[in-house]
Parts: sequence; structure tokens; C-alpha cells
Amino acid sequence: MRVLICAIGRQKGGPEAALITDYLTRFERTGRALGLGPAEIVELDDRKGGGMAAEADLLRTAIPRAARIMVLDERGKQPTSPQFAETLAGWRDTDNRELAILIGGADGLHPGLRAQADYALSLGKMVWPHMLARVMLAEQLYRAATILAGGPYHRS
Repeated sequence: MRVLICAIGRQKGGPEAALITDYLTRFERTGRALGLGPAEIVELDDRKGGGMAAEADLLRTAIPRAARIMVLDERGKQPTSPQFAETLAGWRDTDNRELAILIGGADGLHPGLRAQADYALSLGKMVWPHMLARVMLAEQLYRAATILAGGPYHRS
């Protein structure tokens, strides 16, 4: 199952970018045998400043036609890492070839786009900067793959 992280805004170089690359590479290596991956980030810029509605339109253009849609949203579910892994495995096992994970701009995601989602994921009750949210998401994708592979990375 290919994973697209569709995000408003551009990741500049630096430690966050290095971590994202590292975790997504690990995810691909571990997930390949499990039918997970590859993973890539699709960055979108709302250069016209049209707000949440314009950002939602940009994000919709990046979502593959038959993809499952997951949104990062502070009101979403807060699963444990094993539960997150089970969700990914369940989608993979029902012949979903693509998953689009959407990260909105500074004001979040348009309510209409949130309503289209198959799943809303919260990374906790605290709000995180978008670039750190990308790192945390990439790490959880890798962690999910190691859980499904029975690897030692996740200790519970």
C-alpha cells in the first residue's frame, strides 16, 4: 500500500527533514515485505492565500482516485501504536493500494475535507508544529511496520 503524505507548506532542510527522510526510508525497507510502502511526501503551497477552502482544493488534487483518506486533526482518534498498525494492516488487507494522509495549513483542514476522511488521527491533545507533526507521523509509520513485522523496535 503506497502512502502519500499530502501537506500544505514546504519542508525546509534541517534536522526535521533529515528525520523524516530517515523514518520514511526505514518504513519502506521494513514495510516492503509486508505490502506497505513506498511512502512519499507531496508538498503543496497555497501561494494565493485562499485560506482553508483553497488549501482543501489543493489537497484534493493530490489524493489518488481510489485512495483511503486519513487526516491529521486534533479532534481525531488517539490510537496506540499497535492500534495504528492494525488500522494500516486492515486497509492493506482489503486491497487498498493507496493511502493519502493529509496535513492542513496553520488553520487546520477545511471541515468539508475532514468530513471526506476515512479516519481522523490525532497525535495527542497538544498541538504540534506542522514540521514536527510530519516527523512524528513518519516515525509512527515506521513503528507500525516494525510492529507488523514482529521486530523489536516497539516495546510495550
